[in-house]
Amino acid sequence: MAQFSYVGRDKSGKKRTGSILGLSKREAVLKLKEKGIAVSEVKEVQTSLLNKEISIGNRVKSQQFVIFLRQFATLLRAGVSVVDSTHILSGQTESKALRNVLGDVEEELRQGNPLSQAFAKHRSIFPPIVVNMTAAGEMSGGLDDTLDQLATFFEKQHYTKQKIVSAMMYPTIVGFVAIFVVIFLLAKVVPSFAGMLEDAGGELPPITQFVLGASDFVQGYWWIFLLGSFLFYAGILVMKKNPSSKYYLDYAILKLPIFGKILQKSAIARMTRTLSSLFSSSVPILQALSIVEKIVENEVVAKVLRQSKDALETGQRLTEPMKAHWIFPPLVTQMIAIGEETGSLDEMLSKVAEFYEKEVESATDRLKSMIEPLMIVFLASIVGTIVIAIIVPMFKIYDTVGQ
Repeated sequence: MAQFSYVGRDKSGKKRTGSILGLSKREAVLKLKEKGIAVSEVKEVQTSLLNKEISIGNRVKSQQFVIFLRQFATLLRAGVSVVDSTHILSGQTESKALRNVLGDVEEELRQGNPLSQAFAKHRSIFPPIVVNMTAAGEMSGGLDDTLDQLATFFEKQHYTKQKIVSAMMYPTIVGFVAIFVVIFLLAKVVPSFAGMLEDAGGELPPITQFVLGASDFVQGYWWIFLLGSFLFYAGILVMKKNPSSKYYLDYAILKLPIFGKILQKSAIARMTRTLSSLFSSSVPILQALSIVEKIVENEVVAKVLRQSKDALETGQRLTEPMKAHWIFPPLVTQMIAIGEETGSLDEMLSKVAEFYEKEVESATDRLKSMIEPLMIVFLASIVGTIVIAIIVPMFKIYDTVGQ
């Protein structure tokens, strides 16, 4: 909720000034009209941090954004104007962030500005691909088709991302459970048996000595685990914010066994899908490469795209830098090269994207079916080792007592 200062006159003609809260300038004006004030000037007041409304989760969910784009395209095909379509959608969307922005977009449109320019003022909601494809759709007169293409693009991106998240969720959860169980056993259960085992005398089995040593370490230095976890997480965040260090982080992730291949295929699918959508909307190739470089979310791929852009500017082929880098398999470079030669680059990129999207789907399904039993065995092995370390000397104690 923003605060606006206004200047206007009431029904008697008397000058009125003050401030009012509203989601947008348009809503503020409507509220003032309801109060009988004819507004001559409205300005947003830059409030301090203490007075600002705190908003959590300001970004628009993928499903909500896809629905917005589909509905926008449908309204335009039905003959509804861009301004009226924006007004209708601002009242229908479930996303508060999108609803707030659409009020400002509508105001920009009523002032005679194009839709792409209105979108460009809200980069946090409308990424560069939306702004540029919308601009291309406005120039070609096929804005409804462009919005449909964008909806399909974000739909496919969301589906691929969800497949990867779901594949990684299970081992992550089981890993955290395993760590918690091990720490609990070493910190609470093992110490209760340690005194009894030491009082019994005799030499303890190596496995028992190891577990007791680990228990002492966890009890005495548990804070090292917390500090290490915090420093690791903070280090990852710092590396992500720095492009040069993010390159090495992304490189290391792509080299991970099993997961690295899936993430590589996902990055290729994202890149080729985005490029295909931009090319099909007649966005210039150099501009398209700059856009994809920013939104591909992988600095290794982004670096190759920068090299490809430089190659094009010097008269070389788009695929020259790609052929020299391990992240792009021969299938990708060959399909792109064919697209360059035949003038069907957007179609070839779309086929590559479809291929790798299916590869990601099948790879994540295989990973989930394979990793579930492995994680169960892993967790059982850790817990079993601790249990055996306690039971073996207990049997020796019972044998001694029995004799």
